[in-house]
Amino acid sequence: MLIGYARVSTPEQNLAHQADALARAGVAPGDVHTDVASGAKASRPQLDLVLRLLRDGDTLVITRLDRLGRSLLHLVTLGAQLRDRGIGLQVLEQGIDTSTAEGRAMFGMLSVLAELQRELIVANTRDGLAAARARGRVGGRKPKLTPEQAALAQQLYDARDTTVAQIAALFGVPRSTVYGHLTVSAPRPAAADAKEPTSAAIKPDVVNPAAPPAAAEHEPAKPSPKRQPAERATSAETSAKRLARPVTDPFAVPGG
Repeated sequence: MLIGYARVSTPEQNLAHQADALARAGVAPGDVHTDVASGAKASRPQLDLVLRLLRDGDTLVITRLDRLGRSLLHLVTLGAQLRDRGIGLQVLEQGIDTSTAEGRAMFGMLSVLAELQRELIVANTRDGLAAARARGRVGGRKPKLTPEQAALAQQLYDARDTTVAQIAALFGVPRSTVYGHLTVSAPRPAAADAKEPTSAAIKPDVVNPAAPPAAAEHEPAKPSPKRQPAERATSAETSAKRLARPVTDPFAVPGG
């Protein structure tokens, strides 16, 4: 079974040329999978899907090696994995078919050339950017706020009368854009400082350690000590006192 894969780096590029080449190679339209992503990325959704769909005896068809990957390590590793799984690889414009020994040798050599081409492109791009910076041209998107708008946003922020969300709504930009143009460490105006007393304006009471503490106006009366109950005599003392008393005969006649 033939499974085709095509890729472009940006949405502005057209996939029609690769799709037509895959169709002429005998790949059914429903078996062509496409990605819009940079070739430097090791993970691409449709390529990952293709690698899961491929089975022993299938063949992966692409137009050029750089459509599969621009990294030499990625290409060599992917080619070895396909060969171990019994899956062939056809590169139409470069005449590579890994089902033959000649095709596998060509695959290795062209992988090295694809890596060299990528490194040359990166080096040329960096040189061009450095030359542009030397002439005062800086790449990237233009700022969303003009210098006048940024100055007005700073004034509103320093006045402390308008929140950052309100400033962003005023210019129709996100809050992150406003924060990118603000100098947050700007000093607060005197009017704002007068509204909120600082910690230095609040003086704590000075306590003289030599002065005696002030007496309380009404001291609570001290409770009188409770009277301790007299100790009771022990049972031995009580028995001794009873034995010491004289015994009186109840039947004795008085006076006689």
